[in-house]
Amino acid sequence: MRVAIVTGASSGIGQSAAIQLAKRGSGVILTYSNNQSGAMETVASIEKEGGAAVALPLDVGRSETFPAFRDSVVAALRETWHQDTFDSLVNNAGFAQMAMFEDTSEELFDTFMRVLLKGPFFLTQALLPLLADGGAIVNTTSNSALPSGLEPGYSGYASMKGGLMVLTRYMAKEFSNRGIRVNSVAPGSTRTRLADNAFERFPEVIPLLAAKTALGRVGEPDDIGMVIATLLSDEGRWITAQNIEVAGGYGL
Repeated sequence: MRVAIVTGASSGIGQSAAIQLAKRGSGVILTYSNNQSGAMETVASIEKEGGAAVALPLDVGRSETFPAFRDSVVAALRETWHQDTFDSLVNNAGFAQMAMFEDTSEELFDTFMRVLLKGPFFLTQALLPLLADGGAIVNTTSNSALPSGLEPGYSGYASMKGGLMVLTRYMAKEFSNRGIRVNSVAPGSTRTRLADNAFERFPEVIPLLAAKTALGRVGEPDDIGMVIATLLSDEGRWITAQNIEVAGGYGL
């Protein structure tokens, strides 16, 4: 049985990726930080369609908790799927916060680093012994780290996402001897709960973002989740070390 681990799957892109992977026949271990009810909604959506899912708490900004999380993964794999390995990992959990360069504090910078770069690095390291040969990883980056998505106020956030793009290529290089593929997807403006539900609080920005997007709207979680699920499936078997912008032609 294929099993995927998806971090930050209580809402948004992670929730979509978890559900899309389940629709393609994969079991799912999904993580949440503060939004347990959202994680339970994800589990319920998967179970409603006949799939199996387990939700585990995880703060990707606290690497000292990763050994205990790995133990929880081992237990979930054995109890729910009667196996010792999983097949795919989606490093998606994160947060966004806008801050102009001169206003970015060291505390915010360090939090960006811990959650968005150090977290995926050491969580993948912790879980790698459990990842089956021939498996696959997708890291969620951001088009804010690309020329097409460059906007004022994201220097700290985008620097970490750019680092994650580089890390993706190194993972792909080093894990290839086990047949493990590693790619990243770079969403553009997507209707998620990021930045403290910014789209709900500031709906007036949506038409402005849609006007900058060639396909004429902001992204929806499924626009990204489907790409993640496809990259992890057999359709993506010859793709590795790529960062794929999924942004509807933002800034085109």
